[in-house]
Amino acid sequence: MALNAVHRNIPESIDGYGDTSGRLFEGAFARQPEGRKHGAKLRSVLPGGQQKQLKGIKEAIAASGLKSGMTISFHHHLRNGDYVVNMVLDACAEMGIRDLTLFPTALFGVHKALITHIGSGVISRILGSVNGPIGVLVSEGGMVAPVVLRSHGGRPRAVMAGDVRIDVAFIAAPTADSGGNISGRFGKSACGSIGYAFTDAEYADCVVAITDNLQPYPISNVSIPGIFIDFIVQIDSIGDPAGIVSGTTRVTRDPLRLMIAKYASRLIESSPYFSDGFGFQTGAGGIPLAVTAHIKEGMKRRGIKASFGLGGITGYFVDLLKEGFVEKLLDVQSFDLDAVKSIASDARHIEISADWYANPWNLGSAVNALDAVILGATEVDRDFNVNVNTEADGALLHGIGGHQDTAAGASLTIIAQPLLRGRIPCVVDRVHTVTTPGEVVDALVTEFGVTINPRRQDLIDAFKEARYGDTVPFVPMDELVVRAKRMSGPMSPIRTTDRIVGVVEWRDGTVIDVIRQIERRLQS
Repeated sequence: MALNAVHRNIPESIDGYGDTSGRLFEGAFARQPEGRKHGAKLRSVLPGGQQKQLKGIKEAIAASGLKSGMTISFHHHLRNGDYVVNMVLDACAEMGIRDLTLFPTALFGVHKALITHIGSGVISRILGSVNGPIGVLVSEGGMVAPVVLRSHGGRPRAVMAGDVRIDVAFIAAPTADSGGNISGRFGKSACGSIGYAFTDAEYADCVVAITDNLQPYPISNVSIPGIFIDFIVQIDSIGDPAGIVSGTTRVTRDPLRLMIAKYASRLIESSPYFSDGFGFQTGAGGIPLAVTAHIKEGMKRRGIKASFGLGGITGYFVDLLKEGFVEKLLDVQSFDLDAVKSIASDARHIEISADWYANPWNLGSAVNALDAVILGATEVDRDFNVNVNTEADGALLHGIGGHQDTAAGASLTIIAQPLLRGRIPCVVDRVHTVTTPGEVVDALVTEFGVTINPRRQDLIDAFKEARYGDTVPFVPMDELVVRAKRMSGPMSPIRTTDRIVGVVEWRDGTVIDVIRQIERRLQS
C-alpha cells in the first residue's frame, strides 16, 4: 500500500487493473504529458472500391474484425433512450464473441440488459461510468475486473495517450450519408451534439456508424466526417430521443434548494470573475439550473453578458443565448430537446468534442477558460474533497462526468447542495470516495450559507466586501460538519470487503481512489 496526495491507501497492484507504481495521484496538476499521441490503423477506400453501407449489425461486426478479447466503445448522447449498446452486445453474444472490454462514455438504466452478458462472459471489463443497475451489480462484486472510472476529459486523454486502445467504435448516428458523414443534429432520433464520439471516431481501429436516417451523400452540418467511418448500418431506430431528457433537467421548486441557488449566485456575483465576458457552466441539476436563472438577473443588474456557456447545454442556456445574455454556447452534450433544436439552427451554438471540452493534455481545453462552475456532490469533507461516485451505503451508482475537469479548470468552483439528503449528511469528516480533490474546490454552498476553502482568502475577502453578510451567512466548514452530525444523528459505518471493484482515476490518469465491494446494502 502507498498513500497518495489525498491520503488514500492505494495497493501497488490491483487485480484486473495492474501496477499503480508511478501512477498515484500527486496533485491536480502534478503529472504532465510525455511522448506522442497514439493513433488508429491506416486504412482507405479506393475509387470505385468497397461500399461502406452494410445490411445489418452482425454483418458490420464481422466486417470490423471484432474478436473475443477486444475493446469496443459507445457514446451516451441518447442517454436513457439508447438502443444501440444493447443491440450490439446482443449480436456479439449470438455470434459467440466473448471477453469484451466495454468502453462506454456512460451506461444508464436502459442498459440493464447487459447484466446478462456480464454473467455469461460476453462482457468481462467495463471502462466507464456505470449508473443504475450495473453500478449495483459492480458494487456487490458482480464483475471479475474492477470498473475504471474516468472523467469526460480523462477519457480522451487515456485514448490519445495509449492507455486504452479501441478496436471497434460503434457510434449511434441520428443522421448519416452513404459516405459515412454523420450528424447528431437531425433525424427522428436527433440528440444534438455527439461530442463524446469524436475521439472514438478518430482513434478507433475500426468505426461503425449505426443510423436510422440514411441520407444521400453529402449531408450538411457534419459532426464527424466520413474519413473516420469504415462502415454504415441502417436500422429502424437507434433510440428514443425523449430518453435524453432526465428528471434532473428541471429547475428546482424546493424552497430550500432555491435558497442554496440564490446563495451560490451571490457568491459568484461577489467574486472578481463576474464581469463582462465571463464564461460559466452550471449543469443540468435542479439547483444549478436555478443558479442559471439568478445569474441572468445578476447580469441584468450589472448590465453585463457572458462570452460563453459550456458543457451539457439545456434549454435554459438556449434562452440566455436567444435573449443576448450569452454570446456563444459550447455544447459537448445536448441535455434536452430545446438544446437539440438550437444546435441545429443557430450558428452561435457550437458542437465541441470531449477532447476540446475537457482533456487536460491538449492546448486549448475549454474548461480552462471557465470563470465559474456550479457542481453537485454526494459528499464533501473537511478538506473540501468531493465524492460524486458512491452513495451513503458505499454503492457505486454515479460516474465522474465533467466534475474533475471543470473543478480543475474554473477560476471559481462551487459545490452547491443541501447539508443533508433525507437524514444522510452530505458534509462529513472524510468522504467515502475521493473523486475531486479539495485543492480545486473553492467553496461549498448549503442552505446554511457560504463556506469558502481557506486556500482562497481572496474569495473570502471579496465575499465580505460585497456586504452580503446580512442575507448570505458565512459558515466555517467545521461548523457545518458539527451541524450535519447533530441533525443526522449517529450513522452506521459503511461495511466493505477488501476486494476492489472500482478504480477512480484523476483526469491525468493517476489513481486518486479505489472503491471496495460493499458488504451489505442499507435498507431504504
